[in-house]
Amino acid sequence: MHELLREGLSSRLWLMIPPEGGTPTVRCPFGFFLSPFAEPSTVSHHATVEITPAAVSDAPALTGMLPDELAEELASWDEPRYRASQILDWVFQKRASSYDAMTSLSKPLRARLAATHPLHTMHIAKVQGAKDATQKFLFKLHDGRYVESVLIPANRNAFGDMSDRRTICVSSQVGCAYDCKFCASGLAGFTRNLRADEIVEQILAVEAHSGERIDNVVFMGMGEPLANFTQLTRAIRIIQAEWGIGIGARHITVSTSGLAPQIKKLADFPLPVRLALSFHGATDEVRDVIMPVNRKYPIDVLFDALTYFRDRKKQKITLEYILIESVNDQPEHAAALARRARSIHAKVNLIPYNTVEGLPWARPSEPAQDAFLAILETAGVPATIRREKGHDIDAACGQLRLKQELSEV
Repeated sequence: MHELLREGLSSRLWLMIPPEGGTPTVRCPFGFFLSPFAEPSTVSHHATVEITPAAVSDAPALTGMLPDELAEELASWDEPRYRASQILDWVFQKRASSYDAMTSLSKPLRARLAATHPLHTMHIAKVQGAKDATQKFLFKLHDGRYVESVLIPANRNAFGDMSDRRTICVSSQVGCAYDCKFCASGLAGFTRNLRADEIVEQILAVEAHSGERIDNVVFMGMGEPLANFTQLTRAIRIIQAEWGIGIGARHITVSTSGLAPQIKKLADFPLPVRLALSFHGATDEVRDVIMPVNRKYPIDVLFDALTYFRDRKKQKITLEYILIESVNDQPEHAAALARRARSIHAKVNLIPYNTVEGLPWARPSEPAQDAFLAILETAGVPATIRREKGHDIDAACGQLRLKQELSEV
């Protein structure tokens, strides 16, 4: 309810006290979430809906719960444990838009679930579509903050391979504390970690909006995923699970700015996952300028962790390398990158810099990009240029969120 009160709508709400044993609700005459992911301004102003206490609180949604946890909670309510699988089937397989739609559950159970766990905790505030069919989604969270996701159409996947699959780039934090110098995510500062349900819900919301199944998930949106390790790995469990979204490990990639201890921790995580490193500079001198995290975990320390990951997971690592004109795009930079990539048998994704308003960098010309790639290929390094999709919709991380939050100041 605090979200509604903050928007000056308190005079249009009233508390409804039901008969003994019922669940109190808040009624509003202006229409709130007729669709679970709709922007409030798009719904009818003449509808009357019920908002349970959980829907306006910061309680985690069912999309962030594991079956055993839900079964334990249900057992404490004297409900059969098997109800947990029924409920999660409604959430992930049937994609129920409300508790009322869960018709195999009793009305009292639906009411109690609604009072304790919101079914959804965010809505789509804005969608921008690019000429290449890339779509950027701005989500407004329950606390009024914003995060972004990007739906990338079929073309090359996160590893540069040809694919007919749809990829979503999801956020793991509101903002970012790591201050990578090419990125807009940290320009408005770091606010908080996302919960697992908020991570998972980005996928469900984009699928609902697009009407298409997502095949690949990359944690390359706002935030440093490995700085939110507990919620990240919980979300991965849910995304991979057959009872959850059901996206296989080969199609989930975690990208990190270079948190060496957390890379080793991820290597010991029992579920498989792919790893991409936001590298962007193959010497400490260059990387210190672009990636401040390098001062804490310099390249030798970082590559020790990458070697540990490769040996534990038996998977090829991808080095993401944004080409920035006159900063890291010279032949000597390519030669240093080739040496580092060969040392761990890594792939390299070259990404021409995506312009961010307020930052001084520029992207190299296409001939300069091709020349850089040729040096890697001559050195025997698997490499590709992933010319950024969504350049015309501010698709670089954090740009849409930054503009929205500045507009509200």
